Formats: sequence, structure tokens, C-alpha cells
Amino acid sequence: MTLTENKITIDSDALKRGVTITLLLPEESEITGPVNLLLLNDGQEADNLKIKESLENLYNYGALKPVLVAAIHAGDDRLQEYGTAGILDFKQRGSKAAAYTKFIVTELLPAIKKEAGITNFDITAFAGFSLGGLSAMDITWHYPEVFNKVGVFSGSFWWRSKELGKGYTENDRIMHSIIRNTASKPDLKIWLQTGTKDESADRNKNGIIDSIDDTIDLIKELENKGYARPADIQYLEMVGGAHNVETWAEAMPKFLLWAFGR
Repeated sequence: MTLTENKITIDSDALKRGVTITLLLPEESEITGPVNLLLLNDGQEADNLKIKESLENLYNYGALKPVLVAAIHAGDDRLQEYGTAGILDFKQRGSKAAAYTKFIVTELLPAIKKEAGITNFDITAFAGFSLGGLSAMDITWHYPEVFNKVGVFSGSFWWRSKELGKGYTENDRIMHSIIRNTASKPDLKIWLQTGTKDESADRNKNGIIDSIDDTIDLIKELENKGYARPADIQYLEMVGGAHNVETWAEAMPKFLLWAFGR
């Protein structure tokens, strides 16, 4: 399977900057069946994440449906553009998350469809890493009519409205609160990954690192909403997995098979 790689730049009104996108798609002659779409935050890391390598291997095994990957390069304002739309964290980060959401839904998706000459994708998924994973979760949660699936690698689910030691409780974790306070149950399939060496912090001193604790608690919130494992939620905990691109590259084929496997 041969992949074509193409870079485009979108002049975004929402973000007031040019956004570079790396597009990866099988050669037209090799596409059989409907095409799927994967948006990827922190797309500037695509090479380090070995996306192309993972895709080619899975295609060569006949394991993957055709997928167009749109790797969105982060800007200098990553800490403001990623986060939760309309809800700042305790350091006032995430101030442009609503603008980033608007860019994704109203500017990027139409531009990709035009560039690829595809009006409808079979499955549309969004994935991200760390803070980019939180961003992907927030956007897909609020736009289930646009997205079918979300993948979060080492998600920053610690993102909180109060500082530790200043009245913080676990209820101050923003994404957990968003899920808890959403009246509906968005039609979404969710894939989550953590590594046992994601970090060493352990806020509540229960012997489990925060990255895993926060993700497990997020799963509990989802289950309270009516989501079931493994039908709606897939969770991968990697022994020895760290908070880095090497670990996420290792997990990538598992995510791709979950999202777009034949």
C-alpha cells in the first residue's frame, strides 16, 4: 500500500493564524470502499509517532479500512488552544479552546472535504495526546453529530478549575464535570490509553499515579452516563508506558485497529 503525503495550510479566521495540516491517504487506485477520517492533534509529531509506518503495516496486512489522516500542527499558543472550550483551568489556560473548536468544525472539516474531494466520511474520529487528548475529548463530546469516535493517549484529565491545596477536590476536574453535567449521552465510542510511568504524581496518596486515577474516574463518569465496556469504551493501560511519543507510537496501531479495523 502506497501512502500519499500532502501538506496544506489553512488561514483560520477563528484562530487568526495559518494552520498547517499534514494529510496522509492511500493512493486513489488502492482505495476500496468508503473512506474514513482521522483528525490528529499535535500533528507536527506525526513522524515521531510513526503514523505512516503504522498505517502502511496495517494496510499491508489487510487489517485497516481506508482512512485519511489529517495531522493538525499545533501553534505557539498550544496551551490556550487546547483545553476545554469555555472553561479555563486554574492558571487561566484554554482561553482559545472555543476558537479552536470552531476552527475544527467550521473551517478544517470543510477544507479537508474539499481538498480530498470527499463529501462524506464513513467514520470520523479525533485523537490526541496529553493536553491534545483532552482537547479531542472535549470537542467530540460536544459534537457527536460530527464525530463517531475519539482516542485519548495519556489524556490531561487532571485539568482542573482549582489549584491543589487551595480548596481543590476531585470534583474540580473539568472534563469529569463536563461529562457529569451533560444531560444527554452523546453517541460516541471512546478509546483511552495510559502508561504506568506516565508520571509519578499521586495527589490522593492511594498508590496509583494521577494519570491512571483520572482516566479510571473518567471511565466511571462515562459508565454512570450509560456507556459500557468494552462496547463503548476501550481502555489500554501500558505497563512501563511513559508520557512520550515512543509510548504513543507503540499504542497507535492498537488505536487504529479499534477505530478503523476491518
